Amino acid sequence: MRAKQIPSTLTRSKSPILLLFFALSLVALSFLFFLSSPSDPSSSSSSTHHFPHRQIRPQTSFVASLEHFLTHKASDYHQTSDDTVGTVLEDDVRRVDERKSAKEMEWVYGDPYYPLNMPIRVYVYEMPTKFTYDLLWLFQNTYRETSNLTSNGSPVHRLIEQHSIDYWLWADLIAPESERLLKNVVRVNRQEEADLFYVPFFTTISFFLLEKQQCKALYRDALKWVTDQPAWKRSEGRDHIFPIHHPWSFKSVRRYVKNAIWLLPDMDSTGNWYKPGQVSLEKDLILPYVPNVDLCDTKCVSESESKRTTLLFFRGRLKRNAGGKIRAKLVAELTGAKDVVIEEGTAGEGGKAAAQKGMRRSIFCLSPAGDTPSSARLFDAIVSGCIPVIISDELELPFEGILDYRRIAIFVSSSDAVQPGWLLRFLKGISSTQIREMRMNLVKYSRHFVYSSPAQPLGPEDLVWRMIAGKLVNIKLHTRRSQRVVKESRIVCTCDCRRGNITSSNPLSDRSRSD
Repeated sequence: MRAKQIPSTLTRSKSPILLLFFALSLVALSFLFFLSSPSDPSSSSSSTHHFPHRQIRPQTSFVASLEHFLTHKASDYHQTSDDTVGTVLEDDVRRVDERKSAKEMEWVYGDPYYPLNMPIRVYVYEMPTKFTYDLLWLFQNTYRETSNLTSNGSPVHRLIEQHSIDYWLWADLIAPESERLLKNVVRVNRQEEADLFYVPFFTTISFFLLEKQQCKALYRDALKWVTDQPAWKRSEGRDHIFPIHHPWSFKSVRRYVKNAIWLLPDMDSTGNWYKPGQVSLEKDLILPYVPNVDLCDTKCVSESESKRTTLLFFRGRLKRNAGGKIRAKLVAELTGAKDVVIEEGTAGEGGKAAAQKGMRRSIFCLSPAGDTPSSARLFDAIVSGCIPVIISDELELPFEGILDYRRIAIFVSSSDAVQPGWLLRFLKGISSTQIREMRMNLVKYSRHFVYSSPAQPLGPEDLVWRMIAGKLVNIKLHTRRSQRVVKESRIVCTCDCRRGNITSSNPLSDRSRSD
């Protein structure tokens, strides 16, 4: 039986209607799909591939972050080759200089904001594993040995955690861009594209965990490795960054890298830890210690407000050397006073818990100088919502060009602080309104002192690069002046050699010419 035929005239008359209906249906379906699509790209499965970092909860524990890094990421990040060089000839230095100069002129003509541009371009050296991964594994395999103490009783591994800024910065720089949140600094793979060179040597871990002579030998090896680099010879280290955050670390070879940018806990203008001419605010940067207590967030600060019955709290080493001698005088003045708690610090988790509990129950936290003008206790107080009372006349603070510490801390001169009764009268005279305002400011400021992986915008890693950006013009200026002196010396040497007056020498190795 044949199929029923539809008259051709009817087919022709309905075709436009069917087409219009089909088109309208597609528009409607598209609109519904748009409405049902998630507005946040990180909430869709397809977008997770492109923005995986939005799904990652920041890790703020050094031990936990390092363990995750070594067990899940180290094998992917670590390359089989490194940047070790053999004999460096003057032609190698000249080629690096020519490539960098050409690139910089390209930026001058192509970028209207250069050299005040962002992001900062950083070349991270691929050093042999004995300077990097081997030291991280050494810490990972030994940090549970809590009996390992320094001569003054401080737990070694806790000190390494407090000064672990080298790990946090490096871990962020070498992470894939898809996992990074910071956009003001990028890692470049070609040296001529770099504004700065980062040296990822873990100076603090090696100082505390290696035998003394073994550590000094490793320091000498690291020094030779870095200073052999053509990029170092080009600038004599002025555009290189060294993390030297513990005041004892890298001490035996510091004088040879004094032109480099040092990442420090403070300037120590007393001269007890750094030799004259080694450190300066012009070239170096102060970074906060890693807090030793947990963050007291907005909810925590609000809930603890009624429990803050202690006026002034201090728990730590009561006797220190050098600038820290003020502690003994303060202890003599404050011990036994009403609403004041002064305690000798203890090691281990018990000591940490006691310090954290005391800070969260106090209005003010005493922050006197330690062996150096700074003290890790300052940053513990900030993240605990306890208003720091800073008694350290020579103190330079991290990120002072960006952060206004007057909003979160009380500054008292040493001479006033030790006057009988003066400090407590002064603190009792501060109004409850001002105290409440400063405590709320502490909540806002805490994020600037909490290191994390991935590094967070406005966290300490972010502020490091903002501060260094302000130094770039001076770094380039001094580098070029150094090269000019070297070049002119080479010309003089060449002329004199032709006259037979001097024998040939290598001006690049003459450090005195650029000092």
